[in-house]
Amino acid sequence: MLNTVLRHLEALVSFDTRNPPRLIGTGGIFDYIRAHLPGFRCTVTDHGDGAVSLLAVRGQPTRVFNVHLDTVPSSQAWSADPHVLRVTTDRAIGLGACDIKGAAAGLLAAANETRGDAAFLFSTDEEANDPRCISAFLGVDHGFSEAIIAEPTRCEAVLAHRGISSVLLRFKGEAGHASSANALHASALHQAMRWGSRALDLVEAEAAAHFGGLSGLRFNIGKVEGGIKANVIAPSAEVRFNFRPLPSQSIDALHARLGACAAEGVLERYEETFRGPSLPAGDVADAEQRRQVALLLAESLQLPVGNAVDFWTEASLFSQAGLTAFVYGPGDIAQAHAADEFVLLDQLQRYTDSIIRILGN
Repeated sequence: MLNTVLRHLEALVSFDTRNPPRLIGTGGIFDYIRAHLPGFRCTVTDHGDGAVSLLAVRGQPTRVFNVHLDTVPSSQAWSADPHVLRVTTDRAIGLGACDIKGAAAGLLAAANETRGDAAFLFSTDEEANDPRCISAFLGVDHGFSEAIIAEPTRCEAVLAHRGISSVLLRFKGEAGHASSANALHASALHQAMRWGSRALDLVEAEAAAHFGGLSGLRFNIGKVEGGIKANVIAPSAEVRFNFRPLPSQSIDALHARLGACAAEGVLERYEETFRGPSLPAGDVADAEQRRQVALLLAESLQLPVGNAVDFWTEASLFSQAGLTAFVYGPGDIAQAHAADEFVLLDQLQRYTDSIIRILGN
């Protein structure tokens, strides 16, 4: 079975699905998948800007397996062609092998070893932070009540993870000579720095918050731009940051608190550019109840349950839409997005065996 999985993975890695540049079409990798899912009803949908989905259904399933086929761009740090799979004694190396074409290869192999009801949703926009494929799928009467989303979790079912919100801040100031007495308060960059200091204090005060093995609020100021030169008061400044809340923390409430860290009248713009809910989605009590339901599902499928994780996945979108959802896949997140990324062969085997067992139930 492992040889079959590796043949599929070799083919999947050979297709260039880097995202950006968001140039993925309806042929190529999707032609390959359709050709290797005999007996499935396959529907391919182009959502624009390289977002393409394929829903493959056999029988009348109520559980859908989701895996994204897009990858991050490759870098000069790769030691060989990233689109040519290399297999050693213990690992398969290639762009997307870990995140997460290894799971896609396992699903294809499992589908051809079983005959029962099955549904697979393949998508290509996860790395773009623009989940058109999943949103479109969830926006119709799909008929599914459970979803298992493939991401690198070392073949453990992950029931909870943080949400994510990315923000663009724009501060306004008054240009002038740096020797001016009002430079301290007229500078947009100074106001941005004051905001940053207060925001960091706010985040540190959340250190005791916890949910499902996670604690604290993750926060990062990723980019600061502004000003003209050292002797000119900065008339404008931009800050890009994101935070990753616990399932028990309200994203809207955190926005209100972070926005209030700016002095009155200095913000020209506060724009959330991306939001992904936590897993499970919902308020504190609802999130814990959903986690317990997901736990019962994972245990019924005889899957080992892992710890909650800090990274975000599209499983939260399924949860937000009311499906019982968790994350499960081969590979380690430490390898995702890395040069010479790899997935261990024993994890590919374990993942495929588990999918065969699940589809056989």
